[in-house]
Amino acid sequence: MPTRQVEKPWGRDALPAPFKADAGERIGEIWFEPPAALPDLLVKYIFTSEKLSVQVHPSDAQTQAQGLGRQGKEECWLVIAADAGAALGIGFDAPIAAEAMRAAALDGSIEQRMTWHSVKPGDFFYIPANTVHAIGGGIALIEVQQNSDITYRLYDYGRPRELHLEDGIAVAKGERYDSGRWHREVGERDSAQLADGPFFRLDQVRGAPGGEVAARYPGALLVIPRTGAVEIGGERIAAGSCGLAQRLSDVAFDSDSVVLLAAACGTR
Repeated sequence: MPTRQVEKPWGRDALPAPFKADAGERIGEIWFEPPAALPDLLVKYIFTSEKLSVQVHPSDAQTQAQGLGRQGKEECWLVIAADAGAALGIGFDAPIAAEAMRAAALDGSIEQRMTWHSVKPGDFFYIPANTVHAIGGGIALIEVQQNSDITYRLYDYGRPRELHLEDGIAVAKGERYDSGRWHREVGERDSAQLADGPFFRLDQVRGAPGGEVAARYPGALLVIPRTGAVEIGGERIAAGSCGLAQRLSDVAFDSDSVVLLAAACGTR
């Protein structure tokens, strides 16, 4: 699938294999352009050297109410590498009202009021729309998301980028993150169901998936090898790449490969 390397102020000039940044570039994201068969699903690799902005995404219902169509965004993260002490900020330590959140965003204390979850490879987090979040520095992760470019930045550590305080506060939930529901740990070589709706499903499989997994993927899907490789229509898709299959039966799995499968649940 076509890819796009995106420079970010918080990105890296040295990427893990098989990726490579050109001299002078700080690559923060590698996108796999959504294919026509799955326009509502976007897969990225994210590499951080610094903290990302504190931000929030609206729901489909909220963007529809604003006349923007169904452009909400739910996403999930699978951590694949993390420096010692690396963390993800998700939700708040205690409930916070909208005006207090606005004041905290203005004075920068919103960062201290968020819950920072220490992470290691294999940590998986689902991020519902309206959840205030920030990715910390020293992390590499795979992000699977609804294909939307609407992001409201609440705080950006003094970087000269546009903030969207009023829009963000209007949709943000000042709540604790329900880690018991939305977080799990996944072994590097384990098979596991990671997400099953409402907007997309995601599985990690080792080798060829069994019938239960296959039943969840009756149509077009994205195939993201983490280790090893797969073949789709005779084309080899190696780790660090992403392939489109019209059906799961079109994919030939290496016996010991570890692969993510992703598909949309319904259409917009």
